[in-house]
Amino acid sequence: MSSAATEPLLDIRGLKVHFKTDDGWVRAVDGIDLCVNRGEALGVVGESGCGKSVTALTVLKLIHMPPGKIVEGQMLWQGRDLVPLDLNGMRKIRSKEIGIIFQEPMTSLNPVYTVGEQIAEVVRQHERVGRKEAMQKAAEMLDLVGIPTPERRVHDYPHQFSGGMRQRVMIAMALACDPQLLIADEPTTALDVTIQAQIMDLLDEMKDRLGMAVMLITHDMGVIAEAVQRVVVMYAGSVVEEAAVGDLFARPLHPYTQGLIRSIPRIDHALERQARLETIGGSVPNLLNPPPGCRFAPRCKFAKPECSEAIPALRAVEAGHKVACILY
Repeated sequence: MSSAATEPLLDIRGLKVHFKTDDGWVRAVDGIDLCVNRGEALGVVGESGCGKSVTALTVLKLIHMPPGKIVEGQMLWQGRDLVPLDLNGMRKIRSKEIGIIFQEPMTSLNPVYTVGEQIAEVVRQHERVGRKEAMQKAAEMLDLVGIPTPERRVHDYPHQFSGGMRQRVMIAMALACDPQLLIADEPTTALDVTIQAQIMDLLDEMKDRLGMAVMLITHDMGVIAEAVQRVVVMYAGSVVEEAAVGDLFARPLHPYTQGLIRSIPRIDHALERQARLETIGGSVPNLLNPPPGCRFAPRCKFAKPECSEAIPALRAVEAGHKVACILY
């Protein structure tokens, strides 16, 4: 097998992304390592503010610079580092090679253009086709994601679609140029559970049909359990655990991961006994001035004095299972 087929599609190494504020530098992403392999679905999970979305936006350089700044690290896309690329270089990557679905489709779609025009714009930028061909491709993409009468709906505006349908439009736009990687940044936010299930089924179907990799960013452990093959757990700008999805739920190692899983409502447990959901005490640290050593230590019931001396490295403790904790 060739090295191109075995190397990760996206390999992020030691990435640090900081934001300048009036009070100092916010360390939103502070030295993460993660990779996405060809054809796999990778889940990135963690509390709000842990750096998941910043990581996704940084891959495509969609953060505002300034105030944001890539302080350190590499983002290797098929072996090519994206960090030094200028705007023109990134435009060739965006949508064509890496697609993205944003959190809120109503604010991501332009309200004064039809959905067909917005999809066609992406196609024309990368495929060098005329307006008619691009609109035809837009209709084909709407049909692909399950929107009825696509030839008519391409002429509708975003406000004429429901929340679930707008998310389908965003998926159609992200897939219009057949990217090799799709970054889905909390694609089911603000949708009811029935529509969430439909969107996740659609993403899974598109992944299999188009043979692309998916990087799914969410705080919903239930979605992670159903939709991905491998999971990266982030906390306060760092990766604290990485494992195959089955291993993570069967044997979570990091105390933070254990807390996330114990906080999920369990119907079987509710039938067996009356029990309150467990919570993780304390709050996420201030990333302007994070605590020394392990950032989860102030909230961890297993914390020891040495936890505050140095940040534990992410290391393999089992085959395919990595954790950043002195307990291991």
